[in-house]
Amino acid sequence: MRSDTATLFAEGTVGTLRLIVYLALAVVVMILDHRGQYLEVLRRTASLAVEPVYRLAAFPSQVARATRTAVATQDQLASENRELREQLLLAQARLRRLDTLVAQNTRLKGLLEAQENLGLRVQFARLVNVDLDPFRHRVVLDVGAQQGLAVGQPVIDATGVMGQIVEVLPNTSIVMLVTDPTHAVPVVVERTGLRTIAYGSGVIDRLELPNIPISGDVQVGDKLLTSGLGGRFPAGFPVGEIQSISNDASGMFAAALATPAAALDRSGEVLLLRDQPQPYGPPSPEPPVGPPAELAGPGPAGVQPGEPPSP
Repeated sequence: MRSDTATLFAEGTVGTLRLIVYLALAVVVMILDHRGQYLEVLRRTASLAVEPVYRLAAFPSQVARATRTAVATQDQLASENRELREQLLLAQARLRRLDTLVAQNTRLKGLLEAQENLGLRVQFARLVNVDLDPFRHRVVLDVGAQQGLAVGQPVIDATGVMGQIVEVLPNTSIVMLVTDPTHAVPVVVERTGLRTIAYGSGVIDRLELPNIPISGDVQVGDKLLTSGLGGRFPAGFPVGEIQSISNDASGMFAAALATPAAALDRSGEVLLLRDQPQPYGPPSPEPPVGPPAELAGPGPAGVQPGEPPSP
């Protein structure tokens, strides 16, 4: 028969008493530590022992966070790099366009200055096509018969003679360049007044002068100007510059190579001459023999030989 009377030292009572003792001891230790800091060293040592456990527990979350950050950063950097590349390409395109406009303005300024210096009636035109035939040097202009062009009109750019009109269509025209193998232009050496003929060589940067007298005073660097003979090209326009001189096979003549004065492979705008001024040129050291009447050239303001000038 179970007794209902509980004693002080029963099993449950002993557990409760032990708890009370522990709590009291904990309170005493807390008070002592609070007032005297007696457990500081023990607490630091315990934190050092427990810290690796904390880091190990936090390691998976740190790895996941770093992975997400790396992926986001890589995507962001890739997007920024793509945007920067696009901006760089756009800036380069704008810069090239600006360079093109600057070069075009320079060419137009040169043409305007040439027009003002010439004092002649000229017509502006643009190149619209280039003949790709390696045996012909010809370009197509954007003006033709409806704009008043005629076969034989001289064509120049800001630096020299380019060629002449050889075919006129309603709204376009074809120009034979001075370097075409079938082209020839009478020239005069600016320094000495020696007259000769410059032929096209078939090379865009070279003219040939095959029939120079051995006694003729020609030097590398001499400037070649149109002589005005033949009545096709007005006198005094730059044609080229002597680059080299050699003797031909017979030994009776000298042959020279010259570089064209005009930018044949770069000019995009040209001037078409409408007036034919009276021929002129530097004086010769000796009085030259007069050319035949049919080669005497045009008279003032385009008057042909044998025609009386208009009053």
